[in-house]
Amino acid sequence: MNDSNFEIGIVTKPQGIKGEVRVLPTTDDPSRFNLLVGEEVLLNEKVYKISTAREQKNMVILKFSGVNDRNTAETLIGKKILIPAEKALPLEEDEYFARDLPGLKVQTTDGEEIGIVEKVLHTNANDVYVIKPIEGDSFMIPAIKDVVLDISISEKTMTIKLMEGLRELKP
Repeated sequence: MNDSNFEIGIVTKPQGIKGEVRVLPTTDDPSRFNLLVGEEVLLNEKVYKISTAREQKNMVILKFSGVNDRNTAETLIGKKILIPAEKALPLEEDEYFARDLPGLKVQTTDGEEIGIVEKVLHTNANDVYVIKPIEGDSFMIPAIKDVVLDISISEKTMTIKLMEGLRELKP
């Protein structure tokens, strides 16, 4: 993936028989797809134009120009939807892009260095961070305020409250 592109969703399956697809948003603001109607996006290096977008529960239903049947829509399953950085929504204070998190040093509130953020998993409930510890197997922590207390992109650190049992959550 080009560093100047942002992932905003992943095609999960076709929707109906007219070429629409269901998309799992990997953006905090699924309504942003409405702003992209008429715009081009990348799906694994191929350009598609979004012709319609609508939200449905925790998913987004998209129609791409030129994708007019279920069989063609099925070829898009699993593809990441990417946009150029200049089309990304502006960040608010204390916000960050998920792609900036891998590599951050993870420390506890006591200052103990745990390891680094290995990757970010997007789930329906909340993101999950996979932590690669200094020793041992990777484990997961939920990206919730009770666990993740501070993220500093400039200092490349994440401070967490390591609750009991979190080290046992394996990816």
